[in-house]
Amino acid sequence: MFDSTVVAADYAPPIDQLVLALKFGNRLELAPLFAGMLRNAIAQTTLPEYLTAVPLGPKRLVERGFNQALEIARPLSKALAVRIDAEAVIRQRDTHAQAMLHPDERRKNIRHAFLVPAQAIDKVKGRHVGVVDDVMTTGETLNEVAATLKRFGASRVTNFVFARTAHQ
Repeated sequence: MFDSTVVAADYAPPIDQLVLALKFGNRLELAPLFAGMLRNAIAQTTLPEYLTAVPLGPKRLVERGFNQALEIARPLSKALAVRIDAEAVIRQRDTHAQAMLHPDERRKNIRHAFLVPAQAIDKVKGRHVGVVDDVMTTGETLNEVAATLKRFGASRVTNFVFARTAHQ
C-alpha cells in the first residue's frame, strides 16, 4: 500500500545495536543522529506535505515511556522543514510485538490496528504523507499504516525508515 520507502541504513551490526539502544535503552540522544542519516538518504525523493510516526499502542507507550519513531520524526521534521502531525494515525488496539511473531502471523496481528481520528481526516485527504519508523522488517506494519491513510484519502504515502533488515 505504501508508494515508496527511504532507508538510511541496513539493520546489521553496528546499526542494529544503535536501534536497540534507542528503542530499549532509552538512548533518546540517538534519535537526532538517525534523523540526520535519514535526511542524507532522501536525495531526490519528493517530500511529503507532512510527517507522522508509526504510533505505539497505549500499553507499549506506557512501558517504554516514549515512541522511538516519533523521537526520530521530530528532528527529521525540522531538518526537512516539513511539519509533523503525531496524531494523524493512532493505534486503536494493542498488538503483539511484530518482532516476536513468525512472518506469516505479522499481517494478521497488525490488520486493522490503526485509525485516522476524525480530527485528522481533513489533514490526510488528498495529501502526500510521510510515515517515520525506526526499523522495517517485513513491511507489514508500514503497509497497514499506509493502507489506513489511503483508506482515509491520502494520495501518496512515503516511508522514512532508519534501518531495514537485509531480506527486504
